[in-house]
Amino acid sequence: MLSTVLPVRSAIRSAASKGGELDFSKLAGSELRHAQDGWHAIVPLGGAKHRLWLRELPPGGSLVAVDLPLDRNFDIRLQAARRFWLALEQRAIGPPPLSLSIQARHRHILALRAVDGWLEGSSYRKIAQGLFGMHRVPDRGWKTHDLRSRTIRLVQMGLRLVRGSYCTLLRRNGKDDAS
Repeated sequence: MLSTVLPVRSAIRSAASKGGELDFSKLAGSELRHAQDGWHAIVPLGGAKHRLWLRELPPGGSLVAVDLPLDRNFDIRLQAARRFWLALEQRAIGPPPLSLSIQARHRHILALRAVDGWLEGSSYRKIAQGLFGMHRVPDRGWKTHDLRSRTIRLVQMGLRLVRGSYCTLLRRNGKDDAS
């Protein structure tokens, strides 16, 4: 599952602030480790695993704030921050914003399998037989068969994924950018 890391820090508590408190020592199932750049945490809340980065570990029960840099990943971090806040508030967080549909996952799997076959030197016919079964690939009329066109498109998609367009999965705008 794709996810983003949220930079988190201690916040100054105002008289009006309530909630947003986090105590790493009391979070069951959380993982916390110290590294050269600070603390890294995986916090299971609300049915999801939230990945956090902290320069310093806040005292137990302190109010936390999420830093959202205005960079190209702002929208992704904003969605992750909202899901984290909803989980802290013990509210429903909804589906992950970067999750792919079952059909899109299946298409990506087929594309990667197709490009594996193509990189090994297999013909489009052999790739189609491996992906869709020997019984679906005709003996005659292969050049104009829809499975040939579909196999070629899957190989092309797989090549785009291998060449780095898989990174676009991290910056989806509501549709499948990699296909």
